[in-house]
Amino acid sequence: MKKIIKEFRDFISRGNVLDMAVGLIIGSAFTAIVSAVVGDLLTPLIGFILPSGNFGNLNGVGPGFNFGNIINAIITFLLTALCLFIIIKGINSLKSIGKKKVEEEAKEPTTKECPYCISEISIKAIRCPNCTTKLEGFEDFKPEEIEK
Repeated sequence: MKKIIKEFRDFISRGNVLDMAVGLIIGSAFTAIVSAVVGDLLTPLIGFILPSGNFGNLNGVGPGFNFGNIINAIITFLLTALCLFIIIKGINSLKSIGKKKVEEEAKEPTTKECPYCISEISIKAIRCPNCTTKLEGFEDFKPEEIEK
């Protein structure tokens, strides 16, 4: 049972599933705005041209503008978008809780710069392979002293 719940949680938390859900919700909220604009703004404009407000029946009194419905649809859309934003932010923060942040440890340098020719050489180098100069601190070094 735990495996099924974990698989379902992983399925739901995938980006494309959440994106699709957000798209559907935002789309339905936007549909309300379009319906309000058409029904309460454009239809009354047609009503001034055609007395009945539609082409089917050309007699009667044209409908009035209803800006309250349009404003209501816009506010509903903005509140829906805000709620979705908060929900998605919460889901994203819950995803990051389970993951440990991997911090890279400071690595010790493996190279150094030759003070004579300014080329990059191994930190263990005794002599610069480019200019063949013995490096400082190794002037009295004897190869037999190398630990094997």
